[in-house]
Amino acid sequence: MSEEVVLPIPNLNIPQNLFVLSNPAFNHLHENARKELLEGIKADQMGPYYRSMTAASSVVPLDQALLEEMEKANEEELKRLDERLAGAQKTEGESEISDALKARANYLTRIGDKERSLEAQKLALEKTPGLGSRIDIVLTIVRIGFFFGDTSIVTTNMTKAEKLIDEGGDWDRRNRLKVYNGLHLISIRQFKPGGELLLDALSTFTATELLSYNSFVAYTVIANTLSLSRVDLKKRLISAPEVIQVLPDLPVLGDLVKTCTIAATTSSSWLWRPSNRPTSSRLASSRRTHATTLTLQSLSGAFGVSIEFVDAELSRFIASKRLHASIDKVHGVVETTRPSLKNAKYEQVVKKGDILLNEVQRLSKVLY
Repeated sequence: MSEEVVLPIPNLNIPQNLFVLSNPAFNHLHENARKELLEGIKADQMGPYYRSMTAASSVVPLDQALLEEMEKANEEELKRLDERLAGAQKTEGESEISDALKARANYLTRIGDKERSLEAQKLALEKTPGLGSRIDIVLTIVRIGFFFGDTSIVTTNMTKAEKLIDEGGDWDRRNRLKVYNGLHLISIRQFKPGGELLLDALSTFTATELLSYNSFVAYTVIANTLSLSRVDLKKRLISAPEVIQVLPDLPVLGDLVKTCTIAATTSSSWLWRPSNRPTSSRLASSRRTHATTLTLQSLSGAFGVSIEFVDAELSRFIASKRLHASIDKVHGVVETTRPSLKNAKYEQVVKKGDILLNEVQRLSKVLY
């Protein structure tokens, strides 16, 4: 296990609340999100972040008195940390200097000063000898990337963390990295690989500095509902004690895992956005796996959209061969036309056999 307590910095609830405030679709959540956002900023005295946030967005008006109060507190604390670092460099050893550098870097991270915190964390990384502490610093930089929505910071330092862990990282840090990686993958809509990583970490979750346990289970359920087959969903997710434990606190998730219907759990407009079309085709396919024939009306009811919309979307999926089915508009049904597995394997063997024969013929010409 990690020998040091991992601080939950920066506070990742803050950008989440800012996102809610920036989205008109969440208007009913705005009042609570605004309250939590300001409380979080005040609690961590996030002067630099508050200044940049109010300059870039109008969702929260600037309170000049609050800004001046926080910036004054930031200046005083940074002065104290700089004096501690200077004293350590004069009279203390490498361990004390490393601790002072990490304390300064963590404070800059806490208050949301992006550029200075990245610079300070990288300096602390250079001066820190222990492998475990170095991994923790890199994961802190990853969280800074998550906080500011900077994908390049996340991907670069995720790779660096993987290399450090391969050098001898412990079990706890290896599992925490799995959660970080899974969360990053689902954030870029790679639901299947991301969901697999989160599912693997379900019984060993310790990354509370990144997100709460309930939020972790929620992301795990949603990502895997969008990617797992019905059989695997029941076996690996719905029956998992970790999921069953939190369902009373998250009733929407209960509806999702019990019914597996999109209309019952989320807005259908989300599902059918262009960026989520791969997911919608997969869900449409899974809807048909247990039956050879379905009515257009039942599909429209399951996904919460009109029959005409289902007809148009399925026609596009069928034309692009992403769904093996046909639509009978006279009777208003969708019929499965999935080729048999045996025929598919036969075609694959023939195709690969032709390629192999061509390569052998080329090789024989070269040799003889």
